[in-house]
Amino acid sequence: MMSHAPAVEDPAVLPRIPTEFRYWDRVADRRVQLARKAWKAVWRFDPQPSDELVRAFAADYYAADPVAEAFVDEVYLQRGAKEGRRLLDQAIEHGIDSVPDAPASMVALFEEFERDPEWLDREQLELGARVFRRWGTAVFSFATTSTLEMYSESSITMPLSLTGGYAGDTAHKRQLETTRFWIDVSEPGGLDRRTGATDPSSPIGRGRATAMRVRVMHVFIRRRLVRHEEWDFDAWGMPISISDATLTLMGGSTVPGLALWSLGHQTTIREIEATLHYWRYVGHLLGVQPAWYPESFEDSIRLMFAAFVKRAHAAGRHGEELVESYLPAFRPTPGSPLRKRLRDEVNYRVQIGYTRFWSLPLTYRRHRMPFPWPWALHPLLQFPLNMTLETCRRLLPPLDGAADRVQRWRRESWYRNETGGRDAEFQPVEEFRR
Repeated sequence: MMSHAPAVEDPAVLPRIPTEFRYWDRVADRRVQLARKAWKAVWRFDPQPSDELVRAFAADYYAADPVAEAFVDEVYLQRGAKEGRRLLDQAIEHGIDSVPDAPASMVALFEEFERDPEWLDREQLELGARVFRRWGTAVFSFATTSTLEMYSESSITMPLSLTGGYAGDTAHKRQLETTRFWIDVSEPGGLDRRTGATDPSSPIGRGRATAMRVRVMHVFIRRRLVRHEEWDFDAWGMPISISDATLTLMGGSTVPGLALWSLGHQTTIREIEATLHYWRYVGHLLGVQPAWYPESFEDSIRLMFAAFVKRAHAAGRHGEELVESYLPAFRPTPGSPLRKRLRDEVNYRVQIGYTRFWSLPLTYRRHRMPFPWPWALHPLLQFPLNMTLETCRRLLPPLDGAADRVQRWRRESWYRNETGGRDAEFQPVEEFRR
């Protein structure tokens, strides 16, 4: 599992590590070790990972997606983005065999895309997607709010800052594209493959198709970012690296699995591990395939421990802009119909409440954020009702299916209200902000 980690401590053979990866500078800090001991006392296992795992995690800041990159280099960067998107859409919608004289890099990409990894467990995959759906729209708010804490890190912040994603006036559009992706990949049948070789042009799940488009979009952006004069390869590693992308996957599994208990959601350790497996498969489709991906709850906590301890807090004003662009993106649009404007006003305050509730107090106070009271109390007010409904769902199995249908409807309704019925495009940025 750790085959690419160093076997010895000779600096000459250690993998390259970004200079802003500060884990070994900080892990012995008294506060870190006190938190470690407190976790161990409550949960009965040590959250601090082995050095082998941390080194593998650090080294993969220089790893990306060579299979998709070969396709982007050969098609998008030589024939142009428009032609690349046309060929990609044709292969997604009708199969790779429908593309005349498909480039070898494209054939290799779709061969990997249509072949399931040996570790895939379909039962775990379906359970993980179901649990993610059960969290409803609350997980959208939590996943984005938890990301605000990571905007202190340049490797995460700079791709978004340079491309304009999640910054300024584009923040709402990019947030909703991410939400569309979460909905697509977690819907029943959303990750389905084609029906087989007998019908290669049969449709695939919408989420699976979205995953391929997002994968190629990330590679296209990465190729351009790595040549940008502001990108610090030594300090940050590869843009949209395997390591940062894996942390994003954690934002849909272990972290909300624990945090959403605060709203009354009753997620078990077994279910959290199912969401880990589910997001591992989504990551596989996205080209995020680290050998060290956690398979157990304990290992996922150890990875998150390393992720928080290693932070350099060096993003500065670029990170501040991203944090401060989040909530204003939900403000109602002037001139919209009264019904939508009223609904948007409520949703805006709901997002303020979630953000204050889940953010670290210092993070909220040191940024220019809306006054959060009394909206920050509404997550607590949900707890009794959610806890009651969750208990009924667990005791009466037929209610589980009903809860799933209700949450799917709520997610889609929320998305359609926010977008006004428009669909996500998942187009790579053609020009950088600077």
